[in-house]
Amino acid sequence: MIEYWNHIYSHFNPIAFSIGEFKVHWYGIMYILALLSALGMAKYLVKKDKLSISEKTLDDYFIWVEIGVILGARIGYFVFYVPDNSYYFTHPWQMFNPFLDGEFVGIRGMSYHGAVIGFTIATLLFVKFKKANLWQLLDIVAVAVPAGYIFGRIGNFLNQELIGRVTDVSWGIYVNGILRHPSQLYEAFFEGFVIFIILFFYRKRKRFDGELIALYMILYGIFRSFCEMFRMPDVQLGFIIGHFTMGELLSFVMIFAGFVIYFIKLKQIDNKISKK
Repeated sequence: MIEYWNHIYSHFNPIAFSIGEFKVHWYGIMYILALLSALGMAKYLVKKDKLSISEKTLDDYFIWVEIGVILGARIGYFVFYVPDNSYYFTHPWQMFNPFLDGEFVGIRGMSYHGAVIGFTIATLLFVKFKKANLWQLLDIVAVAVPAGYIFGRIGNFLNQELIGRVTDVSWGIYVNGILRHPSQLYEAFFEGFVIFIILFFYRKRKRFDGELIALYMILYGIFRSFCEMFRMPDVQLGFIIGHFTMGELLSFVMIFAGFVIYFIKLKQIDNKISKK
């Protein structure tokens, strides 16, 4: 059984099915499941916790942030992970060109931290134009996103990308004949499942709106930094500073931002209490 697992990529086709020349990858299916599970969890939380957000508002918000996430993730990939990116910023449409030399190859290369930036911009615009409660929305996102994130990282695993570092552990996966950590699954577990469980059960104890999103940023940054120790640095970048990867450096920024939000919101609450 363990030997079959070690050689799982030899027995698995990343293409789920084909429609003519159009190939549907398992990664795409997982991405759709990630979106649907995140939206479904958000709607569950609104109903379960009796939050003052209509289903229409949530659906509209989902559309806005999905556009922001896709644009941010793709553009962020070229900003953070493509060293010679000047061509793409003078020809931005090429970032979204799924064809290479006339052949359909799909779109590969997404940055999580770029997605966070796109998500943030889309959220701020939505709140401005729709007059929604910013911090209440973000706390819903903090719980819903990890639920979907699990499928996203499983999709990376099935797509045989973002591979792990060389190892000798018994549960390693052979990639091109080399045994490696299944780091995508580590990320699915820690950055997805564990964070979801923590925030799902903590949400009833939160002291102020905005606490959950701040905790999410801190937890994600910590777990992502941990998982980066088992994940191969991006081949085009390698290690950025010492033994730190780009993913780790961006996660440190995320942790810092999470603490800033947490203490600013906490101070605001304390000031309100002291004025009473």
